[in-house]
Amino acid sequence: MQSTETLNEGLKRAYTITIPASEIEARVDSEVKKIAPQVRMPGFRPGKVPANLVRKMHNDALMQDALNASIQDGIQKTISENNLRPAIQPDVSLQDGYEAGKDAKLDMSLEVLPDVEAPSIEDISLERLTVEPTDAEVDEALSRLAENQKNFEPAAKSYKAKDGDMVLIDFEGKVDGVPFEGGKGEGMAVQIGSGQLIPCFEDQLIGVKANDEKVLNVTFPEDYGNKDLAGKDATFDIVVGEVRKPAEVVVNDDFAKSLGLESEEQLRGLIKGQLEQELNGLTRTHMKRQLLDQLAGSHDFDVPPTMVEAEFDQIWQQLQAEAAKEEDSEAALKEMEEEKDEYRDIAVRRVRLGLLLSAIGQENGVDVSQNEMNMLIQQAAQRYPQEQRQQFMQYMQQDPMAAAQLRAPLYEDKVVDFLFDKADVTERSVTREDIEAAIEAEPEAGEGKKAPAKKKAPAKKAAAKDADKDEKPAAKKAPAKKPAAKKDEAEAKPAAKKAPAKKAAAEKGEDAKPAAKKTAAKKADDAEKPAAKKPAAKKPAAKKAPAKK
Repeated sequence: MQSTETLNEGLKRAYTITIPASEIEARVDSEVKKIAPQVRMPGFRPGKVPANLVRKMHNDALMQDALNASIQDGIQKTISENNLRPAIQPDVSLQDGYEAGKDAKLDMSLEVLPDVEAPSIEDISLERLTVEPTDAEVDEALSRLAENQKNFEPAAKSYKAKDGDMVLIDFEGKVDGVPFEGGKGEGMAVQIGSGQLIPCFEDQLIGVKANDEKVLNVTFPEDYGNKDLAGKDATFDIVVGEVRKPAEVVVNDDFAKSLGLESEEQLRGLIKGQLEQELNGLTRTHMKRQLLDQLAGSHDFDVPPTMVEAEFDQIWQQLQAEAAKEEDSEAALKEMEEEKDEYRDIAVRRVRLGLLLSAIGQENGVDVSQNEMNMLIQQAAQRYPQEQRQQFMQYMQQDPMAAAQLRAPLYEDKVVDFLFDKADVTERSVTREDIEAAIEAEPEAGEGKKAPAKKKAPAKKAAAKDADKDEKPAAKKAPAKKPAAKKDEAEAKPAAKKAPAKKAAAEKGEDAKPAAKKTAAKKADDAEKPAAKKPAAKKPAAKKAPAKK
């Protein structure tokens, strides 16, 4: 194998790689010898098929495999021999005119990482804003928990349903007087004011009593899941079986025991611990913002354009997704376009910060252990179907750049923690409002510009916060999935729990169902890819499992 440099401008490099035909042939011969003992052919004893016949049978496949292996080997040798640090996966193409039995010539182009000198970490000064949860906040959290855990008790037959009450109904939906599929159910539990059903359905249950019969008039939303019903007027004939009132829930030892705990004191301790964890997250976000602003403000160097473009594309896609949810999406998109340069500046900042943190980590011996890496791979594999997890893990083991991408977020956090330990840190006690205001007020770019997060267009808000929700430079992974719905939340929606299979119509927006109200799409994840490392162009066939709703 021979490589010749054809371009060396800034961070751009290009090479012509020549792979001798003899090298490819040697790989084919080696593979023939390897597979010959397993080949079966009529007229020959097992393992005795002549090599020339084996080659004739499988020549095309063997040649292609040998060529691919030679290309990959040539790429890696060129990178190694020239001490290259690719910023992204190299672009490689086989020159026209290649034929089996001839030398193979490749064109390889790439961008390399800049040589970044680790900055001094001796003069870093940070302020830690500490917040302690108040008794009032603990009480409020307990009240919310109790509210979600409330039970309902049967009301008197003469009792008229109010907002917050639960009504058990039999129902039948009709469009133009004709019942529609999936629009009938019995014993469905509806909590008035929960917002689970299509608009106006729940409101019309206010004032009903046990055994009442009533016709409800509704209009299915234009974006309803069942296109046959979307936007149409409908009626629901209902019969009220029972009205139930919410029973008062008192936070005491018995309440704590119903949750599997020993006492109210233990419950309060757990709630306080959760609040402390949340507030510590705000403290860390504020400190990290300060740290990254100091680093970004004192360092300016060229970064690989392809990395910047990849980071910008990610920001832009998220902005577009958010804009699509706005009432006036065209106006949101227009405002985005006007601020496009600012978002590109954010992408540059993210990439530069990722490289700076990497340089600091390397200079100071910060590393991710093999055990930590194995855990990362196992966690990432869980996003794939069971049958594809092993394939994903093999892919990570075989592709160094993909593994580097997975490793980058943890590595960055470890570098940040290292810098926190080295910094001169002063503490100041504040309120939650104070620290939230401080985070919101700090410009993301650290250069006097107003942060995109402050822009008026809501569509831009989320993506701007990506740049800094935990102020993550371009080297960030997608945030951890939200925990599954809590037990208390599930119990607050009895309709979903008690309706029989047929009655699911009343709750999910697929078929008819009065419960047709769609939940708003969740905000885009804060997915931020590693700045210095990008995955290989080829990904495993495994597709990511759809997120649970």
